[in-house]
Amino acid sequence: MTKEENQDTKTIEESIIKEPKETKKEDKKKEKELGVQDLPGVGAATAEKLSLAGFDTLMAIAVATPGELVSASGVTETTARKIIQSSRSNMNMGFASGSEILERRKLIFRIPSGSSNVDALLDGGFESGCITECFGQYGSSKTQIAHALAINTIKQNPDAIVVFIDTENTFRPKRIIQMAEGAGLDPKMVLSQIKVARAFNSDHQMLLAEKVEDLIKEGNNVKLVIVDSLTAHFRAEFVGRGTLANRQQKLNKHMHVLAKVASIHNCCVYVTNQVMTKPDQFFGDPTEAIGGHIVAHNSTFRIYLRKGKAGSRVAKLVDSPNLPDGEAAFKVVEGGLEDV
Repeated sequence: MTKEENQDTKTIEESIIKEPKETKKEDKKKEKELGVQDLPGVGAATAEKLSLAGFDTLMAIAVATPGELVSASGVTETTARKIIQSSRSNMNMGFASGSEILERRKLIFRIPSGSSNVDALLDGGFESGCITECFGQYGSSKTQIAHALAINTIKQNPDAIVVFIDTENTFRPKRIIQMAEGAGLDPKMVLSQIKVARAFNSDHQMLLAEKVEDLIKEGNNVKLVIVDSLTAHFRAEFVGRGTLANRQQKLNKHMHVLAKVASIHNCCVYVTNQVMTKPDQFFGDPTEAIGGHIVAHNSTFRIYLRKGKAGSRVAKLVDSPNLPDGEAAFKVVEGGLEDV
């Protein structure tokens, strides 16, 4: 056998040896590029229906319920369960160790309020990846905090987008201009980075919450979602004890959508809540938040706001998974919030 023939056989052998490695790399690429249409039971028509309903990624399907997929695509419940199970297995969604959770929590950021007292109460500010609820009587500065958080989010992250779902006509551009000037920011730039939508009923409010994910998919760097207020429409539309169950179910679904957006996209969700007075309470503060246990359980941090002395406000942390209860006094000035 000649030298040329030996070289030819070597190159053929090398190519045969390399082929499996290349195919493995290709398989890995295919696994990474797995889409909704690749899931079992999902054809082109079903994939299009799911995409129109917002289920256009494996993560969106993995965290969905069978009922949501059934109503979105018209598949049977059995098929919906198979689709969800397949997407979860491809997403490798299982148990994680405490050290892995600790690493993930390093991505969480906190938005300062402007008052060091309030920030100390919340261990640095309003946390991302969860829902923070502020409830209190009218004039307790719930909306003022919402405006301040919008300004501080953009100050902290210049390309951030703030979503403001306005249910009570409380958003005021003039107040944003005052606070932006107080923070040394360009008011026009700040206003352009705040996306405001007025919700006229509870269904419209729920739809707007679902649309936040569409904004993020369009490339908007959404860091803060504000709902002011959470329960105003639900309280007005569902009157009487006979409608209480329906109201709580809708409210629960709405809160779950907000919680999912906060968790998946690591943004802060700030909601304000109305209050009522308990007539059967003779001692202590009779003020109680609307929404009952549904809102309470879905909110990671709960802050009760009340008026203090000489025009000040008091923020009381009433629920947190890791922080002790406490109070912080602050006041609202033209430039935002500051310590008393």
